[in-house]
Amino acid sequence: MRIKRTRAGRAALASLTATVLALTAAGCGDGGTGSGDEGSGTGEITFWDNNGGVRTAVWKEIIADFEKANPDIDVTYVPVPITDVQAKYDTAIAGGGLPDVGGVGTAYLANMVAQDALEPVTQRIEDGSLKGKLSQNMLDSVASAGGRGEELYSVPTSGNQGTLWYRTDLFEAAGLEAPRTWDDFYGGAEELTDAGNNKFGFTIRGGAGSVAQALDMMYAQSGIDTFWKDGKTTVNDPANVEALERYVGLYKDVTPSADLNNDFAKMVAQFGQGNIGMLLHNLGSYTDHVKAFGKDSIDGFPLPPAEAGGPRTIVSQPVDGLGLFKSSDNKAAAWKFIEFAASHEMNSRWNEAAGSIPANTEAASDAWINDAPPIKAAMESVNDPDTKVVQLPYYLPDWNNISKADIEPDFQKLLLGDITAQEFADKLAGLLNDAQTEWEEQR
Repeated sequence: MRIKRTRAGRAALASLTATVLALTAAGCGDGGTGSGDEGSGTGEITFWDNNGGVRTAVWKEIIADFEKANPDIDVTYVPVPITDVQAKYDTAIAGGGLPDVGGVGTAYLANMVAQDALEPVTQRIEDGSLKGKLSQNMLDSVASAGGRGEELYSVPTSGNQGTLWYRTDLFEAAGLEAPRTWDDFYGGAEELTDAGNNKFGFTIRGGAGSVAQALDMMYAQSGIDTFWKDGKTTVNDPANVEALERYVGLYKDVTPSADLNNDFAKMVAQFGQGNIGMLLHNLGSYTDHVKAFGKDSIDGFPLPPAEAGGPRTIVSQPVDGLGLFKSSDNKAAAWKFIEFAASHEMNSRWNEAAGSIPANTEAASDAWINDAPPIKAAMESVNDPDTKVVQLPYYLPDWNNISKADIEPDFQKLLLGDITAQEFADKLAGLLNDAQTEWEEQR
């Protein structure tokens, strides 16, 4: 596979080329994607944590337990800040120095697969202790993000999910049903709004990250279960356009007008002030809500199904995982570490610390999950065979540019009524269709 020459791809390629030349001139080797070796299964391995600092404590616990169980293997831990990890991987791919194992998220998985940095792990999972123990929907997301059919290039360890958070105390005081259907959601948003007293039923994300949440709302309401159909995106399908119209119609009617510029931090902070009934955000803000209101006054669950009682449709969220690097000279020992970290006990421990959904399905009945109803509901949804997951095209090199820089300003225009939902959806669809066509041509 060649690196795709898109706007984002051309810039990345230029940067990567410059890095290669600089490293070569400095005598830093001929690249970090050699074939490596299985090795003896003992000795030293290096692990890069892709969210270093934030998850360092729990990783050190897991590594200590691994080394105790495998006294002939030593793990060198390298914490890499999440903001730096993709650039650090690119530099190491170009000039050498990749680890044996590294944290790899689906947001940048395709880039690493295209550069031939990762070892396929499908067969290793099938032949080892993780067979049948990993969330199928997370496996599907990893395969989709890799862009090479059903082949897996990382082992999923955790997932996230769009969650509809709501103030249970406000709903109970108003005599309202929990928003488990779309009628209850829209009706509750209206009933809880008293703009004159600065009370609102919902807060909508209008700033950075707005399009991702709009897609959550569109597909959940329409029930459309695929992002591509007959070679074209379903983003501007009439059912999705109708859902988008209904969603953006909430702005200023049942939401604060300040929502126009709110990213997730501002939105969560505004919700925490106590005068808003609901917001849509992922599981990452759970601790913020509990701190603001207490566990008894906040709850959350996946967005309602398109039809009450029917299957739920969710948009894929980034999945974190562990990658085995092709250049490793000790793949056998590295794989032992991956299997250990993704095992029931270790995977549960890590996700309890992170507040995320464990990829290992054996964790479903663990005590901490039962004590965190929103995470329990999200895990049940992800692992429900009836749940339909719309796989977003993370494999497209232009995906981040399109879904953020290219289209977020138009979402604000949509909220302000300067463009229609149809115009917004058609522009987004056009950008995606062009990117998909170019990607197919370069495969």
